[in-house]
Amino acid sequence: MQNALADLATALHQRREIIADHESRRDEQTHIGRLAAISRKIEQLEAALPRPLDPQLAHFLQRRSYDKALEFIENTTQRSTAR
Repeated sequence: MQNALADLATALHQRREIIADHESRRDEQTHIGRLAAISRKIEQLEAALPRPLDPQLAHFLQRRSYDKALEFIENTTQRSTAR
């Protein structure tokens, strides 16, 4: 499960980077294409997560609250490595 969550967290970070890439926005078609590609990747990684998902994480992913999902994953990972 940890590897699957790490892969999802990486994709969520990549999404943030694409959104923040002001240079990319100059070519709207390319920018939208990059966002669509990372969204598909996030959906694939979400579908591959072992079930059952934590209800809170499932809620964030269903609602596309990706920043909250990333925060949840990072907090969960930190708690499990602190043990």
